[in-house]
Amino acid sequence: MLFNYFTLRRRLLLVSVMILLLAAGCGGEAAPAAVSQATPFPTMTPRPTATRQPTYAPPTEPPPGQPTSVPTSTPLPTPTQTPGPTPTYAPHAPDVEQPPYAESACSDRFPCNDDVAAWEARIQVPPGFRAEYFAFIPAPEGAPRAQELTAITVGPDGLLYVATRRGNIYQVDADGQLTLYAEGFTVPTGMAFQPGTQRLYVSNRVRDANVDGEAQISIVENGQISSLFAGLPCCYVGMHGPNGIVFGPDGYGYVGVGGRADHGEILDGSNRPDTLHPWEAAILRFSPDGQEIEVYARGFRNPYDIAWDSQGRLWASDNGRDGNPALGDAPPPDELKLVTPGGEHGYPYYECPGCFGIPEGVELIELFYLFEPHAVPTGTVAYQAAQFPGYHDSILVTLWTALPFASRVMRITPDGQASTFATGFAAPIDLEVDAAGNLYVADYATGIIFKISYTQ
Repeated sequence: MLFNYFTLRRRLLLVSVMILLLAAGCGGEAAPAAVSQATPFPTMTPRPTATRQPTYAPPTEPPPGQPTSVPTSTPLPTPTQTPGPTPTYAPHAPDVEQPPYAESACSDRFPCNDDVAAWEARIQVPPGFRAEYFAFIPAPEGAPRAQELTAITVGPDGLLYVATRRGNIYQVDADGQLTLYAEGFTVPTGMAFQPGTQRLYVSNRVRDANVDGEAQISIVENGQISSLFAGLPCCYVGMHGPNGIVFGPDGYGYVGVGGRADHGEILDGSNRPDTLHPWEAAILRFSPDGQEIEVYARGFRNPYDIAWDSQGRLWASDNGRDGNPALGDAPPPDELKLVTPGGEHGYPYYECPGCFGIPEGVELIELFYLFEPHAVPTGTVAYQAAQFPGYHDSILVTLWTALPFASRVMRITPDGQASTFATGFAAPIDLEVDAAGNLYVADYATGIIFKISYTQ
């Protein structure tokens, strides 16, 4: 289960000091109240340095009883499958600055969750844009706080659908009013409607356990929930597992699945290299009926979200390993990856104290963009609407953590230029674009959904 935003406060503040000392140049004011981390910081003990190379030969067969691989009659799309004209990108506006924290009756740093005016004043966006408080997902009666949001998507009806850590999915109408759409999931973290249908695909957990956990892809249709396929690896530190789902230009579903450990180790304290599960640390491609599944690309430690752009390229946010201060190992940057079909994108092939190195013959795909260590990139979209001028195919990414360089939405153009697009959130975890081109940002910690539109 995802870690609670507030109970991790002291833990993250102590780690923040360590990170800021290790990563010169981060600067800024003290970190805000702790946000649950996709790459949390457990207390580390010294690990022996591995003296042998791991034998990471990915199995060629799926787990027993699971669907077969995708046949060769449906070839994988390539990064240039649907090329279009190269867009002209609008110049990056100066980075918007995170506003100072201010005490309220509910928090020492943030407005109360239901204080619409205070939140709209707090969220900062570039000139010409407007941020609105769109909806709030309260906790059930008697609970002390909002429901933590995990994912949002737009349905065939043009309305927003939002998932919560408690296992509920809500439909949100144009006025921000809620209707319970489905319930009973265990930590749903990814959602997508199959184009042209009413079928909502959901990634969720079956056995929520650090070791030997299990997850699945489910379908919600006509008010009924069914399992499409299970057997997906889960749920290292309560975070890693199947996350964002998208449908590709080939009509197949794609889902990012995290690794079962920090850097490919067996979770028994020995730091011995493990054998990879055939579906872990990968982008999986599956047929809509769930009968065909294959690995599209490997090497993703925890890809929280994935997105196709208009050029037929797939992008993935990914959380870097934790680092090990006891071995003098600072945490590396988090990443935005341009996915190469069939490529190895990193995990578990790391060169670091306590890691197992890069086996001979393994060539890793070059990283596209690096975020600060533990910025925790999560929600990812490739903007393809016309409303934001010059933003076509810009990659918008939420940075979830409470460290001073995160809690924001970043804009990265496909030529690698980056800027802070929106900031002032508590813990933004996912985003989505509607048919009109409005951007919606879901905040995990507060249960608020913000709407960002262009007004000039």
